Amino acid sequence: MLYDPRHEEHLGRLEAQLRRADAITSELMSQVIAQACARFGALGSAAKARIDRLIESRAWTDATLALLELELPQWQLRRLIWEDGEWLCTLSKQPRLPLVLDEALEANHAVLSLAMLIALVEARRTAAAGDTDTAATPSIRPTSGQVVCCDNFA
Repeated sequence: MLYDPRHEEHLGRLEAQLRRADAITSELMSQVIAQACARFGALGSAAKARIDRLIESRAWTDATLALLELELPQWQLRRLIWEDGEWLCTLSKQPRLPLVLDEALEANHAVLSLAMLIALVEARRTAAAGDTDTAATPSIRPTSGQVVCCDNFA
Protein backbone atom coordinates (compact mmCIF):
# COMPACT_ATOMS: atom_id res chain seq x y z
CA MET A 1 0.00 0.00 0.00
CA LEU A 2 1.37 3.41 -0.94
CA TYR A 3 1.50 6.10 1.70
CA ASP A 4 -1.04 8.83 1.10
CA PRO A 5 -1.08 11.62 3.72
CA ARG A 6 -4.57 12.67 2.63
CA HIS A 7 -5.90 9.20 3.42
CA GLU A 8 -4.38 9.38 6.90
CA GLU A 9 -5.95 12.84 7.28
CA HIS A 10 -9.38 11.44 6.32
CA LEU A 11 -8.94 8.61 8.82
CA GLY A 12 -7.99 11.15 11.51
CA ARG A 13 -11.18 13.12 10.85
CA LEU A 14 -13.21 9.90 10.87
CA GLU A 15 -11.67 8.89 14.20
CA ALA A 16 -12.49 12.31 15.69
CA GLN A 17 -16.07 11.98 14.43
CA LEU A 18 -16.36 8.53 16.04
CA ARG A 19 -15.01 9.87 19.35
CA ARG A 20 -17.61 12.68 19.35
CA ALA A 21 -20.53 10.37 18.52
CA ASP A 22 -22.99 9.49 21.26
CA ALA A 23 -24.44 6.52 19.42
CA ILE A 24 -23.76 4.54 16.31
CA THR A 25 -26.00 4.90 13.27
CA SER A 26 -26.29 3.29 9.85
CA GLU A 27 -24.87 6.45 8.28
CA LEU A 28 -21.84 6.38 10.59
CA MET A 29 -21.21 2.72 9.78
CA SER A 30 -21.46 3.54 6.07
CA GLN A 31 -18.87 6.28 6.49
CA VAL A 32 -16.50 3.90 8.29
CA ILE A 33 -16.92 1.29 5.55
CA ALA A 34 -16.40 3.88 2.80
CA GLN A 35 -13.36 5.57 4.35
CA ALA A 36 -11.59 2.91 6.41
CA CYS A 37 -12.53 -0.43 4.88
CA ALA A 38 -10.47 -0.76 1.72
CA ARG A 39 -11.12 -4.49 1.34
CA PHE A 40 -14.91 -4.23 1.63
CA GLY A 41 -15.36 -3.45 -2.06
CA ALA A 42 -13.46 -6.59 -3.06
CA LEU A 43 -15.48 -8.89 -0.82
CA GLY A 44 -17.90 -11.38 -2.23
CA SER A 45 -21.59 -10.66 -2.18
CA ALA A 46 -22.20 -13.13 0.67
CA ALA A 47 -19.79 -11.33 3.02
CA LYS A 48 -21.22 -7.92 2.07
CA ALA A 49 -24.77 -9.16 2.53
CA ARG A 50 -23.89 -10.53 5.98
CA ILE A 51 -22.52 -7.17 7.13
CA ASP A 52 -25.42 -5.30 5.51
CA ARG A 53 -27.91 -7.54 7.36
CA LEU A 54 -26.13 -6.89 10.65
CA ILE A 55 -26.23 -3.14 10.02
CA GLU A 56 -29.90 -3.22 9.01
CA SER A 57 -30.78 -5.11 12.18
CA ARG A 58 -28.70 -2.63 14.21
CA ALA A 59 -26.39 -5.35 15.52
CA TRP A 60 -23.56 -2.84 15.78
CA THR A 61 -21.15 -4.95 17.83
CA ASP A 62 -21.55 -7.98 15.57
CA ALA A 63 -21.17 -5.83 12.46
CA THR A 64 -18.01 -4.25 13.89
CA LEU A 65 -16.56 -7.66 14.76
CA ALA A 66 -17.29 -8.86 11.22
CA LEU A 67 -15.58 -5.77 9.76
CA LEU A 68 -12.55 -6.32 11.99
CA GLU A 69 -12.31 -9.93 10.87
CA LEU A 70 -12.62 -9.10 7.18
CA GLU A 71 -10.64 -5.86 7.03
CA LEU A 72 -7.82 -6.56 9.47
CA PRO A 73 -7.19 -10.31 9.51
CA GLN A 74 -3.71 -9.80 11.00
CA TRP A 75 -5.17 -7.96 14.01
CA GLN A 76 -7.08 -9.76 16.76
CA LEU A 77 -9.35 -8.47 19.46
CA ARG A 78 -7.20 -8.90 22.55
CA ARG A 79 -9.45 -7.55 25.29
CA LEU A 80 -12.57 -5.56 26.07
CA ILE A 81 -12.80 -3.94 29.48
CA TRP A 82 -15.56 -1.82 31.00
CA GLU A 83 -13.86 0.66 33.32
CA ASP A 84 -14.95 4.01 34.75
CA GLY A 85 -17.93 4.28 32.43
CA GLU A 86 -16.01 3.53 29.24
CA TRP A 87 -15.14 0.51 27.15
CA LEU A 88 -11.45 -0.11 26.49
CA CYS A 89 -10.87 -2.08 23.29
CA THR A 90 -7.42 -3.52 22.61
CA LEU A 91 -6.37 -4.90 19.22
CA SER A 92 -3.16 -6.84 18.83
CA LYS A 93 -1.07 -8.48 16.14
CA GLN A 94 0.70 -10.65 18.74
CA PRO A 95 -1.96 -11.66 21.29
CA ARG A 96 0.22 -14.44 22.74
CA LEU A 97 2.83 -11.96 23.93
CA PRO A 98 2.47 -10.49 27.41
CA LEU A 99 0.59 -7.20 27.24
CA VAL A 100 3.69 -5.30 28.39
CA LEU A 101 5.66 -6.52 25.34
CA ASP A 102 2.85 -6.25 22.81
CA GLU A 103 2.50 -3.22 20.56
CA ALA A 104 -1.26 -3.20 20.81
CA LEU A 105 -3.71 -0.47 19.82
CA GLU A 106 -6.16 0.75 22.41
CA ALA A 107 -9.30 2.81 21.97
CA ASN A 108 -11.94 3.82 24.46
CA HIS A 109 -15.51 5.10 24.28
CA ALA A 110 -18.68 4.88 26.34
CA VAL A 111 -20.31 2.82 23.56
CA LEU A 112 -18.78 -0.62 22.96
CA SER A 113 -19.14 -0.71 19.18
CA LEU A 114 -17.74 2.83 18.86
CA ALA A 115 -14.67 1.86 20.90
CA MET A 116 -14.16 -1.08 18.55
CA LEU A 117 -14.62 1.08 15.44
CA ILE A 118 -12.13 3.64 16.75
CA ALA A 119 -9.62 0.81 17.26
CA LEU A 120 -10.30 -0.38 13.69
CA VAL A 121 -9.64 3.12 12.30
CA GLU A 122 -6.46 3.45 14.40
CA ALA A 123 -5.22 0.11 13.07
CA ARG A 124 -5.98 1.27 9.53
CA ARG A 125 -4.07 4.53 10.18
CA THR A 126 -1.12 2.53 11.49
CA ALA A 127 -1.14 0.41 8.35
CA ALA A 128 -1.43 3.51 6.14
CA ALA A 129 1.54 5.18 7.86
CA GLY A 130 3.79 2.24 7.09
CA ASP A 131 3.76 0.52 10.48
CA THR A 132 7.55 0.51 10.71
CA ASP A 133 7.73 -0.40 14.40
CA THR A 134 5.59 -3.52 14.26
CA ALA A 135 7.07 -4.62 10.93
CA ALA A 136 10.41 -5.15 12.69
CA THR A 137 8.84 -7.17 15.50
CA PRO A 138 9.37 -10.87 14.91
CA SER A 139 6.38 -13.16 14.92
CA ILE A 140 6.14 -15.67 17.70
CA ARG A 141 4.54 -18.93 16.66
CA PRO A 142 3.59 -21.78 18.96
CA THR A 143 5.69 -24.92 18.63
CA SER A 144 4.67 -28.50 19.09
CA GLY A 145 8.08 -29.81 20.19
CA GLN A 146 9.85 -29.84 23.53
CA VAL A 147 12.19 -27.11 24.72
CA VAL A 148 15.56 -28.13 26.15
CA CYS A 149 17.87 -25.81 28.04
CA CYS A 150 21.47 -26.20 26.81
CA ASP A 151 23.12 -23.69 29.12
CA ASN A 152 26.04 -24.83 31.24
CA PHE A 153 25.43 -23.61 34.78
CA ALA A 154 28.57 -25.22 36.23
